[in-house]
Amino acid sequence: MKRILITGKNSYVGNSFEKWLMHYPDQFHVDKISVRDDTWKVYDFSHYDVILHVAGIAHRKETNENKELYYKVNRDLTYELSKKAKKEGVPHFLFLSSMSVYGVETGVIKKDTIPKPKTNYGKSKLEAEKLLNNLRDKHFRVTIVRPPMIYGKN
Repeated sequence: MKRILITGKNSYVGNSFEKWLMHYPDQFHVDKISVRDDTWKVYDFSHYDVILHVAGIAHRKETNENKELYYKVNRDLTYELSKKAKKEGVPHFLFLSSMSVYGVETGVIKKDTIPKPKTNYGKSKLEAEKLLNNLRDKHFRVTIVRPPMIYGKN
C-alpha cells in the first residue's frame, strides 16, 4: 500500500485527488495536513512514500504589499517541506507548480518553451522548481506538474 501525504488540507486539488484515490482503498492510504502554521515541522514524514505538495498562494490580486507572501509560501515553504521530506527518507516529492512559469497568455506551450514568468505567482513557482531540482538524487525523486488554470464544481 502506498502512503501519501497531501499538504494543503483544504485544497481543491488535494481533496479531489484524495477522492479519486479512494476508489482504490487497498492500494493507497492518504493523510492530509495543513501547512498554514509551523506544526508541520514536528510532523513525522518518514513513513510516507510520496508527499503531494499542493498548498500555495494563488488567485489573489498581486500588490507590493503581498509580493513577499508569494515567495514565502510558494518558494520558501515548498523548499523547507522538501528538505524535511528528503531528510526523513521520503522517496518522492510531487510539487504542484503552474503553467504561469511560462508567462504565456496566448498561444501554445511546447516542450522547448522557455519559462519567463511575468507575475510574482509564476516567478515564485519557478524559483521553487529550481530549488527542488537541486535536491534530486537517486534516493529522492522530484516530480513537478505545471497545470493550467484549475477549476471544478463549486
